Amino acid sequence: MFLINKKLLTSFLIFLPFFIVSAQETLAQKENIVVEHKKIVVQGKIVCLPIYPKNYNYFVEDEISDDDLLMENIEEFTTNWDNQQFNPYWDEQLTFPFQLEFKDEDFSSPVDGKMVVTSRYGWRRGRPHQGIDIDLHVGDSVRSILDGKIRYVGYHGGHGNTVVIRHHNGLETVYAHLSEILVKENEDIKKGEAIGKGGVTGNARGSHLHLEVRYKGKSINPEYLFEFANDTKVRSDVLFVTKKWATPRYHKSTRKSNIVLHKTIEDIAKIEEEQKKIYTVRKGDTLSRIANKYGLAISEICKNNALRSNSVLKIGQQIIIN
Repeated sequence: MFLINKKLLTSFLIFLPFFIVSAQETLAQKENIVVEHKKIVVQGKIVCLPIYPKNYNYFVEDEISDDDLLMENIEEFTTNWDNQQFNPYWDEQLTFPFQLEFKDEDFSSPVDGKMVVTSRYGWRRGRPHQGIDIDLHVGDSVRSILDGKIRYVGYHGGHGNTVVIRHHNGLETVYAHLSEILVKENEDIKKGEAIGKGGVTGNARGSHLHLEVRYKGKSINPEYLFEFANDTKVRSDVLFVTKKWATPRYHKSTRKSNIVLHKTIEDIAKIEEEQKKIYTVRKGDTLSRIANKYGLAISEICKNNALRSNSVLKIGQQIIIN
């Protein structure tokens, strides 16, 4: 049998409530610290929801106040909303590099069955091809690759029957050469929903889907953002787009470009430095021939080497290829 000092027990019992209250207050203070924010989309707007420590009981506390919801990029989805113009950003200049964020880890295939890319983003027959062509048959379903809202529906020049969808990060996707359109302007759409049927309208050689990805009117190589394979992955939740990935002249439509992702600003300088190559001029070489070989613009080679476009190259001369 244990003997307990009554004075000591009394003191402990008096102190215990104070200890419990103090501990609870300390825990509550600790739990009320926001550790990070989770980005979600609410009615077309990107908001940041505060994330509390794991043991925090949300249902004991009051509802999260409006002050806790940090609104950001709220103009990306609504700026220059225009149902009449295919490109409402025609008079705006886009500064490179720019950042894109994605809330989805994967996207929906724009066609049923296996995706077969028949022509890629890049220079094609002396003209810029600003999207990719995906094989399909006339009448096949064409689907939205991400959630969004229909901004433009109509017949647009070489694109033929066209649908443009704006997504919640400001990105737009273009679906062209459709034989039939199944949606209307200002209609909300979920990824995977049918928006039309494949066809050959506009300037199309055979039935296919011409898919473009644009940001503020500027086309981006779709394969830089999305992995057009069976697993249909978005390449990263954050990507920086440089001028190279938004200029068809830097790519060839007949082959897939070497995909090197820029996930941070620091990546851009580091990767571009690593990609610098030295080419030694051979007999018969010209700036045009070298530019075509590496998928570059002549002006880019001239800039990197302090050359003029009419410079005569010498055999053995070293040229920086970036």
